[in-house]
Amino acid sequence: MQRRSERQGSRGLGESPRVIGHYIGEERGPLVVAIGGIHGNEPAGVLALEQLFDLLREEPLVNPGFSFRGELLALRGNLAALRSGHRYIDTDLNRIWNPGTRREQATSEDRELDGLLAAIAHALDETPASELILLDLHTTTAAGGVFAVTGDDRPSLLLATELGVPVIKGMLSNLQGTTLSYFRGGEFDFEQPSRAITFEAGAHTDPTSVERALAATVNLLRSVGCVRTEDVSTHHEETLRRAAAGAPPLLELAYVHRIDRSDREDFAMRPGYANFQPVSEGTVLADDASGPLAAPCSGYLLMPLYQEQGEEGFFIVVPYASPSGY
Repeated sequence: MQRRSERQGSRGLGESPRVIGHYIGEERGPLVVAIGGIHGNEPAGVLALEQLFDLLREEPLVNPGFSFRGELLALRGNLAALRSGHRYIDTDLNRIWNPGTRREQATSEDRELDGLLAAIAHALDETPASELILLDLHTTTAAGGVFAVTGDDRPSLLLATELGVPVIKGMLSNLQGTTLSYFRGGEFDFEQPSRAITFEAGAHTDPTSVERALAATVNLLRSVGCVRTEDVSTHHEETLRRAAAGAPPLLELAYVHRIDRSDREDFAMRPGYANFQPVSEGTVLADDASGPLAAPCSGYLLMPLYQEQGEEGFFIVVPYASPSGY
């Protein structure tokens, strides 16, 4: 128990508004980096991570046998956007994780990305971690089920399935500049193995989204061996099981409707659509300057855009044809 510590700042950063906490276990294990609030109108992940550190402070007091392997670094993503309550200030922070390509004049999100990368780099510089695990916590504008998004690599897919929610594959090749593309697409240079998962906890305005984000983070810590199964309440599994009821366990992206910046003001989803709502080919889903937009294929609707900011109007996913391969 001697090595356990909980820090407000990662090594060398001191106290920082970006760092929710840095928990170091007494045994060597993975470094889990959990990020909430990459989008400023999605505070549920931040609130969940703050609650998790409260639990980590309390657990040794009520459970003397509690132990933690590895490290947990929890970060706030877009600080300026979180303060304003907007998705972003200048550009989408979850579309610019390609730090080798920079604009002549830095945006607010460029500076946020620099802060995130610096915090992660400081943790990596001295960690004895056997593996890096990234968990990016999000919410959506639409109601409906929760789900996980990951790269198509087998280790990340297997870990995502252990969260107990539907898993979407095929997103990595269709969305550039995301946290997943950075940590799984070759941009990130770390000698040890790494896995990365995005977790969507439900609607922005749903109070239970915080509970789901907390449950997913705790389940991940258990799955990678940071905490023991006997120290994790079954309440977390039940929370996610209820939220995931009725959705296929493994799906793949079939279509994404992208919105040009010049057309953003003209795009509007038709009202009432929810995540994992079945849609048939030809169903009118939205409208833009050219008129009604129909589903090009049948499947399940995902992340319909009901907000002023965003680059994708909606996604359509279908059950994965060969889940036995994963």
